[in-house]
Amino acid sequence: MTKLFGTDGIRGKAGSFPLDAKTMREVGFLLATHLHEESGRGARVIIGRDTRESGPWIETAIIEGLNAADGEAVSVGVMTTPGIAFLTRVNSMDAGIVVSASHNPYSDNGIKVFLPSGRKLPESVEAFIESRIGSVEIQESSEKIPHAKPEDLDRFESQYERHILDIFSGLSLSGMRIAIDCANGASSKIAPRIFESLGAEVFVIGASPDGRNINEGCGSLHMERLQSLVREKAANLGVAYDGDADRALLCDASGEIVDGDGILWVVAKDMLVTKGLGSKSVVATVMTNIGLELAFKQHGIDLVRTDVGDKYVLDELVRNGGEIGGEQSGHIIFPETSLVGDGIVTSLKVIEVLARHEVSMRDALKGFTRYPQLLENIKVSSKPPFETIKSVSDAIASAADQLLGRGRILVRYSGTENLARVMIEGDDLSMIQKLSESVSDAIREAIGS
Repeated sequence: MTKLFGTDGIRGKAGSFPLDAKTMREVGFLLATHLHEESGRGARVIIGRDTRESGPWIETAIIEGLNAADGEAVSVGVMTTPGIAFLTRVNSMDAGIVVSASHNPYSDNGIKVFLPSGRKLPESVEAFIESRIGSVEIQESSEKIPHAKPEDLDRFESQYERHILDIFSGLSLSGMRIAIDCANGASSKIAPRIFESLGAEVFVIGASPDGRNINEGCGSLHMERLQSLVREKAANLGVAYDGDADRALLCDASGEIVDGDGILWVVAKDMLVTKGLGSKSVVATVMTNIGLELAFKQHGIDLVRTDVGDKYVLDELVRNGGEIGGEQSGHIIFPETSLVGDGIVTSLKVIEVLARHEVSMRDALKGFTRYPQLLENIKVSSKPPFETIKSVSDAIASAADQLLGRGRILVRYSGTENLARVMIEGDDLSMIQKLSESVSDAIREAIGS
């Protein structure tokens, strides 16, 4: 069986397996086939994409596969990932598909599939698709694939925009100066409109997509331009999205970056005061800074850790009835609002807290002391278990011994790229720098590419 799905759908180089037209047709066909078997009727699927130049032909290939299995596809063009998840539910679709590689460079692409609940495909359905890839043949259609009319695209955009404005119906951003970096991605049109509708004075960068500049020197992975813009315009806050806008990072008025840990701290602490944190818990991942765990403990809030990946955060939130969870990347989930991370909602949740308490971002972060944390990404040629590589396992064990009681080490492979990630945090920066170098060098020597 060919493995296609990772922790966040299917992802790879556009044009190469599995992100080639043939495989995408098969995925569309098999998805529609499964949905037909489940419901006994032709599947209705809504599909959108980010701004990569490969998006339109991948979308077309998927639609050809859906149509070949008597499915009905509704294309909405460029739309954020959380936007597609929302539109899937409110338009009574059987599934929603996003063509996006999130924060990856333009040469990559991928697909994410959502059920009407907002959950991603169950592993059993992924296995169904993977087990049959290569067993069906769908020809490229000679007929032009119908896409939504401009007025329908406007309707879908308006549905999603109104949804967000309804969530924050009592929020006024009048008098606030907000800088926004849309990563030249899917939020380029809708995010500035929403902030302006709420009354903010908005300064926008990264909102001129050309098919190849998505995430390039901009967005949540490259915040330098946003930081400069915030200082130049004397903005109250800066907001950076990634390519499909399911995550957001912020910076304060001085340009200091606020990651997902800081966002969890600001919003969860406020939810505790407003009685919105009944579980007295926050779900985060093993990457979350130990300083956040200690800060929450002072307020009687438990930090529950999961493996890295929003699907694991969501599973834990649903299992225990949690109200908020997320990752350092700024992928934050509010289950009461949506089971999908939404960068625009996340940023507005933070701003709502600042407005309610009339405080700055810097003041809202008080009480959370971050331990020094280093993250090293090492390109690897393969992904054998670390415990099977003696030099690497010895280096990890030595670092863990030296950090005992003073910090943590976590070594893992990326779920979407050929990378080994080494995270070390502790109370002594010079020590964790040396330990990070030692473990990273061991990995490079053993399996580096």
